[in-house]
Amino acid sequence: METIITLLQDNPWFQVVAAVVALASAVAAITPTPKEGSFLAKLYKVIDLAAINVGKAKQTGKTDGDTK
Repeated sequence: METIITLLQDNPWFQVVAAVVALASAVAAITPTPKEGSFLAKLYKVIDLAAINVGKAKQTGKTDGDTK
């Protein structure tokens, strides 16, 4: 446990990385998934990556009734 505390105290970049992930997660959670192929879709992929939204955590923009 002391190793983790030391890591957090000695590396200020860790707090910056955690803040970026938290902000990206919040943005990804409150914004709707844009249509594929648009500039916003590309930006959304970057935000998803920064938020560590991978696998089943990602929003696809499709509802249960969509077949595509």
